[in-house]
Amino acid sequence: MRCSSLTVLVLVLAIGGFAVVGAATPPAQSPPTISGQVVDITGAVLPKAAVTARRSSGLVVDAVVCDAAGQFVLRLAEPGDYTISAQHDGFAVTETTITVNARPLAALELRLRPGGLAEELTVIGARLAGSEEMRRRLPGGFDLLTREVLDAAHVFSTSEALRKVPGVVVRDEEGLGLRPNIGIRGLNPTRSSKVLLLEDGVPVSYAPYGDNSSYYHPPIERFERVEVLKGSSQIAHGPVTLGGVVNYITAEPPTHPQGAVQVAAGNRDYLNASGSLGGTWGHTGVFGHALRKQSDGARDNIQSELTDVMAKASRAIGTVSQLAVKANYYRERSQVTYSGLREEEYRRDPRANPFTNDRFDGDRAGASVVYRGLLWSRVALSGTAYASSFARDWWRQSSNSGQRPNDAGDPQCGGMANLGTTCGNEGRLRRYRQGGVELRARHDFVAGVRHEIDFGVRIHGEHQDRRQENGDTPAARRGVLVENNVRGTEALSGFVQHRWMAGYWTITPGARVERISYSRTNRLLDRSGRTSASEVVPGLGVSWGPTVDRTVFAGIHRGFAPARAEDIINNTGGTVDLEPERSWNYEAGGRLRAGVVGVHGTAFRLDYSNQVVPASLAGGIGSALTNGGQTLHQGVEGGLDADWRQLHGTRHDLYGRVSYTWLPTARFVGIRTSNVPGFSGINVGGNRLPYAPTTTASITTGYRHALGVDVQLESQYVGAQFADDLNTVAGSPDGQRGLIPAHTYWNLAVSWRAPRRGASVFVAVKNLDGRLFMVDRSRGILPSHPRLIQIGTAWRF
Repeated sequence: MRCSSLTVLVLVLAIGGFAVVGAATPPAQSPPTISGQVVDITGAVLPKAAVTARRSSGLVVDAVVCDAAGQFVLRLAEPGDYTISAQHDGFAVTETTITVNARPLAALELRLRPGGLAEELTVIGARLAGSEEMRRRLPGGFDLLTREVLDAAHVFSTSEALRKVPGVVVRDEEGLGLRPNIGIRGLNPTRSSKVLLLEDGVPVSYAPYGDNSSYYHPPIERFERVEVLKGSSQIAHGPVTLGGVVNYITAEPPTHPQGAVQVAAGNRDYLNASGSLGGTWGHTGVFGHALRKQSDGARDNIQSELTDVMAKASRAIGTVSQLAVKANYYRERSQVTYSGLREEEYRRDPRANPFTNDRFDGDRAGASVVYRGLLWSRVALSGTAYASSFARDWWRQSSNSGQRPNDAGDPQCGGMANLGTTCGNEGRLRRYRQGGVELRARHDFVAGVRHEIDFGVRIHGEHQDRRQENGDTPAARRGVLVENNVRGTEALSGFVQHRWMAGYWTITPGARVERISYSRTNRLLDRSGRTSASEVVPGLGVSWGPTVDRTVFAGIHRGFAPARAEDIINNTGGTVDLEPERSWNYEAGGRLRAGVVGVHGTAFRLDYSNQVVPASLAGGIGSALTNGGQTLHQGVEGGLDADWRQLHGTRHDLYGRVSYTWLPTARFVGIRTSNVPGFSGINVGGNRLPYAPTTTASITTGYRHALGVDVQLESQYVGAQFADDLNTVAGSPDGQRGLIPAHTYWNLAVSWRAPRRGASVFVAVKNLDGRLFMVDRSRGILPSHPRLIQIGTAWRF
């Protein structure tokens, strides 16, 4: 499917005409109400439950307490989209998003399931939305992207979504966000290896202990919300506790049957079609989501297609227990290269890609089973079993811009002129399996003051089967076997956090323990090696929250990330003296909401005793990580959100969202030598860390009208950054060193939702002014994606 500019223009005009015709002004009516009942998963009434209605901005419109029959009535300001949440002691918060018209809505039933753990990330967003106590006592920085925020912007990729979060830098790659490079607070974003990625609390990475890299990343369309946690509470999740945790949350089965369909198309062969369907019948809830997405990306000779399917079901067991099952399958078929461009190649044609035969095929399947219930009246138990497999074949002629024919010594290849005929290729063939079982419990009691003790244990295992075959021709998919490695990792971990709550104060000390065993076998040489490592990761957080609208917090915790299996054991089975990454992380900040405006800010310091850095970004046989020594990161981050609908008291709504990060310090400490080949004797102590921009910011301004119109303009700014530890300004011939200038993405989204019909249409333009700029030099220069125009329609039923 190829969408010309003329086709896009015609569709824009057609949708605009439809919106004008359908936007007749209805007569003024009284503000609507919502009435309903709160029950448990068996249908039993839950009296005195707290029920809250809030807008997509987070602004609370009404909050009530149910009567003895579990009944409630919410009075809203006007028609629109509202998130209704309910909570009750001993139960997890539940929430549902509904569209309310001018007429009263009756008989809304909210079913609460047994509660989990207070600090469990899979419920942190819901708890923060509806629990005053949770917001007051959380001793660290957090950010939340709701589905409403993502839908209003019609986000194109995970990269675009996460740029809305302060402290986060996301580096583009192929242009569709299939493998985002995520960094937090100045940590190198390459392959998101210094961030813990979770989905519903389960590791996303195919090897979080043995190789925490992201060659697979789930699509943003699958998720109900995105949670980013940066404080001392990270130690409850592990193993990576360096910069932060990004947890992607899938939707729960809705209490009533409902579904949604969305289709969008645009230039560069963009197509995005997705649908979801779910409901609850008796004690069983089910939900499913399917996605088909494709695009030509940011460069020539690139085309990616992905299919993603997810299904989940939950079943009530008695009155205080629940069993949930989830499974998903992801398939990617891409014509995409690994290499960036050399300096002269970029100047000649910045979107060029000479490697027309490179190919990436990826298949990932995963499943999890979760049990949640109450043991006695004061103990909650959560158990999760999970497993996944990931197969990745990447056939490519070049791994970076420094490798060009005949640099690799291929006798059949005389240079770039033979690229499509006799030059060979390399097949990086990977098979990963990982799985584990985790048990968590929480006990709360009162002994003078209120106490909560969270503790858990996890058994986790990983298996990596890594092969490399070198083919004789550009399109070869078999070749000479040059690498045949098996790498294994087994880990046993546990944590405990004890929370004291005295008045407005909450003090939360805790510790995590990791015990990791590594193995590596080189089948070609018949050589094997084994080793192990242990680590204790402590943390302490303090918060003071006199009201739900005011919280001050501070914390300290140990930053930790285990070494990769391939770096701690060499290719002949010998043990390498590679320390894990370690740091002391400090932060202090606060959260404040005054009427329609919410503000939060955090000052942070990451003091590394050893930051592991790459010796090569090309992967494969010669890839290795080395001890990088001391680094220091210091800065501030913050955000603001506002919604003036209630202030104006009209049918017009102005809203905004701002995130900002200032990182004045991100540097090597002490006597350090360069990691750049050929410059190993040069001291880089005091130099700025690569890929750590001083300033990043995201500013969103929007206008809504009660008739369903929503117009949003966003700018996403990324400051200048160095690509190497020498802090080179002028570009090197291979394009891998030099300054990456500051750049700004401008994004526009215009939507119209038909009142009372559940249908909507939208137009989204990404990189509105169409500017071209560099976004990466790690494997050669990569360009930003061009102006992207996307038109779509959605229907909720």
